[in-house]
Amino acid sequence: MKCQKCSKPATFHITELTGGKPQELHLCEDHAREYLTSSSESGEPDGPVSMAAVLAQQMAQQMVVGRTAEELSQLDKQSCPVCGMTFYEFRSHGRLGCPHDYVCFQQQLDPLIMNIHGKNEHVGKSPRRCSTGSANRTELIRLRREMKGAIDKEDYERASELRDKIKQTESEQ
Repeated sequence: MKCQKCSKPATFHITELTGGKPQELHLCEDHAREYLTSSSESGEPDGPVSMAAVLAQQMAQQMVVGRTAEELSQLDKQSCPVCGMTFYEFRSHGRLGCPHDYVCFQQQLDPLIMNIHGKNEHVGKSPRRCSTGSANRTELIRLRREMKGAIDKEDYERASELRDKIKQTESEQ
């Protein structure tokens, strides 16, 4: 189907109820943007017309989906340096891989946690016996993963430095 104002393909199909009868508009992206911004800027009083303006503004915001999809694909590639979990894996499974993921994906998780729980701070009980060593364990996991990567790259000097750091961290516990 073609746009009613030009020969481009119509990608937006808008149905308005005016006078109790539906009126259909088939517009290309450019003319839809023009139509939606002109109807949202009309500044008419509250009522059905202002509701149409709100809907028009929401549709105009939906037109930036392509840009948002690119940002999401870049975010999906971001991974935790400790457990290696990507943000895409979190989105598809709904579970995080390790406690360090909360730090790694904090910017994306904070709004989600606020929406679900109303707060983004833990206010409940914490286990007494393992609360002190969790940071050290996380550091050991990260160091071991980094050492394995150095060995895979045949960077043995870096691997020996990491081995020494691992031994030092283990002796501190």
